[in-house]
Amino acid sequence: QVLLVESGGGLVQPGGSLRLSCAASGSIFHIVAMAWYRQAPGKQRELVAESNAGGGTKYSDSVKGRFTISRDNAKNTVYLQADSLKAEDTAVYYCNAKIYTTASSWDDYWGQGTQVTVSS
Repeated sequence: QVLLVESGGGLVQPGGSLRLSCAASGSIFHIVAMAWYRQAPGKQRELVAESNAGGGTKYSDSVKGRFTISRDNAKNTVYLQADSLKAEDTAVYYCNAKIYTTASSWDDYWGQGTQVTVSS
């Protein structure tokens, strides 16, 4: 059993910043990759940022230069620093992780989501 718990969402004014956190716990053998997705009302869930096994990162074009993903492997935690926020960043943000629970078995896990609202 693996659990992802997100925190850090809220209401922020345009141009402001937020830091989202996602901690993984449970039967974790190895975490391959961790990522943040978001889903705005009436839209499909989209990838925001990913931190992969090799330490590399990738970002959607819409957040590149404004958001930064980072990981604390000792704490099984991923962060998303979101700066220069815009109204169009308003969405529910979900944490995703590809986790091996044994040496040969892995699965995709999702957090419950945290609301980010950018509004004046």
